[in-house]
Amino acid sequence: MNQHEPGTLGELGEFGLISKVTEGLPQNSQVLVGPGDDAAVVAVPDGSVVISTDVLIEGRHFRRDWSTPIDIGRRAAAASLSDIVAMGAQPTAVVVAFAGPADLPAAWAVACTAGLRAELDSLKVALVGGDVTSADAVMITVTAIGDLAGREPVLRSGARPGDLIAIAGRHGWAAAGLALLSRGFRSPKKLVDAHRFPLPPYEAGPLAARSGATAMIDVSDGLIADARHLAQASNAVLAIDSSLIAVPEELASAASAYNMDPREWMLTGGDDHALLATFPKQVKIPSIFAVIGEVQASGTQGAGVSVDGHIVKSRGGHEHFRS
Repeated sequence: MNQHEPGTLGELGEFGLISKVTEGLPQNSQVLVGPGDDAAVVAVPDGSVVISTDVLIEGRHFRRDWSTPIDIGRRAAAASLSDIVAMGAQPTAVVVAFAGPADLPAAWAVACTAGLRAELDSLKVALVGGDVTSADAVMITVTAIGDLAGREPVLRSGARPGDLIAIAGRHGWAAAGLALLSRGFRSPKKLVDAHRFPLPPYEAGPLAARSGATAMIDVSDGLIADARHLAQASNAVLAIDSSLIAVPEELASAASAYNMDPREWMLTGGDDHALLATFPKQVKIPSIFAVIGEVQASGTQGAGVSVDGHIVKSRGGHEHFRS
């Protein structure tokens, strides 16, 4: 670092940090007013706004000794962007709130923003503003907005008996990576990196919407846990057939070292941001999705999730405020 540049956030200051992280931000055609005013102005071509927000907190969602600032920035962006595409929308812009201790190296905050921007740039999404403040730990909140391009949103409540259940993207990888890191391991790198930053199938959301998906959800807390949200909203049973879930070799090898079934990670692990959707049987399901079950009527058993014919009573994933 140049000897004349501030070394910490305390030395750089609030407005110095804002200037650093917004310098040269690319915008897109829907941004009418970008960073620098009291608020941004973003065009809404079809009159509807899809909006979602996620907060990542140091010690709860990430550790700075496990992940680089670039990794953390990418992860923060992905969490909100994935919610937008789960509605069938295309993300267009985000605002970011960043908090951190005064002794945090300014270079760390700048690198974190670079990671966030890299994730946004992959989708041509604009960073149009936000806020910074001081805190005892690093906290990043990303609020994303998206465009439905005139389509209706794909809700959690649209699944109907007879629909096929399909999933796009990796699931179980981040959980496996967390298990490895928690035991002091830093390899296999593919699995460890999966915990550090996800690779959501962003293109799958709008594609599913155009293909006739009846319901969809971002799998952030675990396949069973999030499938249950969709099942309850649709008053149905999502019947998952575990034999249809292909187990990648990377997960199988890691699980064998712990004498466990890798499908446990794949059914209950979160943070990969896969997309779970339901489709009528008569539509052509995009090849990026893999069919893993079928929607059934709730009947006397009530709405929920079954795996291999058995209703799952356990939580099946992460839930905030629960131990």
